[in-house]
Amino acid sequence: MPLQQGQKAPAFTLHASINEKVSLSDFLGSKNVLILFFPQAFTGVCTKELCAVRDELSKYNDANAQVLGISVDSVFTLAKFKEEQQYNFTLLSDFNKEVSTAYEAIYDSFTGMEMKGVSKRAAFIVDKQGVIQYAEVLESAGDLPNFDKINEVLEKIK
Repeated sequence: MPLQQGQKAPAFTLHASINEKVSLSDFLGSKNVLILFFPQAFTGVCTKELCAVRDELSKYNDANAQVLGISVDSVFTLAKFKEEQQYNFTLLSDFNKEVSTAYEAIYDSFTGMEMKGVSKRAAFIVDKQGVIQYAEVLESAGDLPNFDKINEVLEKIK
């Protein structure tokens, strides 16, 4: 059964770079967390989604929310993606696919490319107590999360 509002969010620790690890627990008690799973760096829809978040980051900061982008790309790929697109939030590598699996945001087979274990596009809001306040997992990689609803939930819980 997919993760839903009111459930405790699965804990995780992932690499933001070779020497930097980020854990969901780093934000407990202090910040809400917007987790955005995305299929692949350097692809059109992923770039569009994350650039929109980049351009609206002040809105998330005002809502006391930490944005974390997660994909199964390597830390090296994500570092280059972040640099080229000038992302101002953390990208995390779920190279071993454990977190995408725990959040039930992973394709068995990525349509058209015959790639196994690619993150689905998904959005989760985890509050300061570690409880999921919003969960959206999209089947189509071409769809974007409902950012109006995400912003509404963040405004409510800030």
